[in-house]
Amino acid sequence: MLKSVSRAVQLAARLSISSSAPPLRRTFSRSIWSLSSSGAGSDSRPRLLTSTRALPSLSCGCGSLHTEGDKAFAAFLTDEIKEEKNIQKNKSLPKMSGGWELELNGTEAKLNRALSGEKITITFNVNNSIPPQLEEDPEHTQKSPEDEPDIVSTPNFVVEVTKPGVKSSMVFDCHFPEDELFVSEQTAHGEAEEESDIFAIREVSFQPEGDSEWKETSYTLNTDSLDWALYDHLMGFLADRGVDNTFADELIELSTALEHQEYIKFLEDLSTFVKCK
Repeated sequence: MLKSVSRAVQLAARLSISSSAPPLRRTFSRSIWSLSSSGAGSDSRPRLLTSTRALPSLSCGCGSLHTEGDKAFAAFLTDEIKEEKNIQKNKSLPKMSGGWELELNGTEAKLNRALSGEKITITFNVNNSIPPQLEEDPEHTQKSPEDEPDIVSTPNFVVEVTKPGVKSSMVFDCHFPEDELFVSEQTAHGEAEEESDIFAIREVSFQPEGDSEWKETSYTLNTDSLDWALYDHLMGFLADRGVDNTFADELIELSTALEHQEYIKFLEDLSTFVKCK
């Protein structure tokens, strides 16, 4: 279902780095995101963007504009791509256990599995799947690159369960909540923290099988005020079909590898565009 695209709203905060900073781990190596930042962080933008000097225009066989700024940008991208490839953990996408078959369409991924006549489909998109970095006390932010946390992709995902002979599919809109919030909710209901779920169900609905658009006229059950016993049964329903904490861990690993792969491809496309080759 495409609801994973239309309803997946996660903010992706990118940390700015000054152009003179040495390459760090991927958490801070995405320095090109500072080129589009605004507000207080705009003071740290590279000078080539804020300068008002007249740039000499040069032309080449492609008929496009070339400047000294473009040349500096291209050199920066070359170093950035090299650094990202050096820290890339997975050169190929990791496999999912449990017999899931992977289909890719750019940043969107589908996992399909057949189980005793049922069809289970998981859909997620790596766009906007990087959680924002929490701000820390400036006095305690001086860390070595090795101490910085890795970038992890935690996308919203949609689970669609289809039974033979039934016209409607049962659809679960799931996400990865903040650990502290979700653990506190479970503890309030008498659950031990060590047994907490990695992911949570946000909404459940029945949708016509095969429809690509989520029908807002179909009743949608929101779990915010749902009876906890019913919620447990819904989570158990997913676990019986292979969507459990083990699956969620592997989904994060897969999504992180795919997001990094797409990011490197974006840098390469950007480099080609700037160089006009």
